Amino acid sequence: MSAMFAGMESSPVNPEAGAALNPEAGAALDPEAYALLSRLRVIEDQPLETRAEAFTHLHDELRQRLEGGDQPA
Repeated sequence: MSAMFAGMESSPVNPEAGAALNPEAGAALDPEAYALLSRLRVIEDQPLETRAEAFTHLHDELRQRLEGGDQPA
């Protein structure tokens, strides 16, 4: 185990939560959740440097979206 993860313990997996995020498990996903999971899979398949940039970009997009929800319409 690397020093980065020293002292961290894995948490138990909630099988119901996993099924909700796994289209193959028969759970219905809304289109936005499915699109996000697809995008995450694409990012995970990229080389490390590109992956880091893509996660940063995705993080910024999601943060803007969440913060935008606080503004009155």
